[in-house]
Amino acid sequence: MFTGIVEELGEITAVENLPDASRFRLRGPVVTEGAKHGDSIAVNGVCLTVVEHEGEEFTADVMAETLNRSSLGALTVGSRVNLERPTAVGARLGGHIVQGHVDGTGEIVAREPSENWELVKVSLPAGLSRYVVEKGSITVDGVSLTVVEAGRDFFTISLIPTTLALTTLGIKQPGDPVNLEVDIIAKYVERLIGDRAHAPGQEAVTPAQEATK
Repeated sequence: MFTGIVEELGEITAVENLPDASRFRLRGPVVTEGAKHGDSIAVNGVCLTVVEHEGEEFTADVMAETLNRSSLGALTVGSRVNLERPTAVGARLGGHIVQGHVDGTGEIVAREPSENWELVKVSLPAGLSRYVVEKGSITVDGVSLTVVEAGRDFFTISLIPTTLALTTLGIKQPGDPVNLEVDIIAKYVERLIGDRAHAPGQEAVTPAQEATK
């Protein structure tokens, strides 16, 4: 499990195309400290497994499913990426519960700079809008963020200087893809309410009715 608090900006140093997969070599001095084969590291919000580790670099295999459902397929040598190691049991939960399982990709639509922060508008794929609410949590390229405005096909986030300086969200421009992971709690609640509504002998209960109980 991750928390969406990026530890460092890494870099893709090599890409090897394999049958139905790719092997990435990444540089990240912080996340490779003490790393070993089989460890997990989130790369732009995608949980990957360390295959090899040498010095400040590690390799990870990315299967076709992940390449197709995330923005990792667009990475090339020199691309900067957000890196985070899994949170330790008992550690502070600085962001929110992040699984590293991307739900879909969005696109930077617009950026509105201000003196001390920047408002960023991101497109939202069909099917994910019901999980995104104002002041709720969402993971964008592995960064735990708070939703400012939630629209039907977009949402906005406000980025502080630290996020702009230490993550890929400071350098991505309109048209660039980003990985999105919605709040897992919202998905479980939806499933539980749906199961209850369709259980034998149960009357259908809408989310609105459930919320009033």
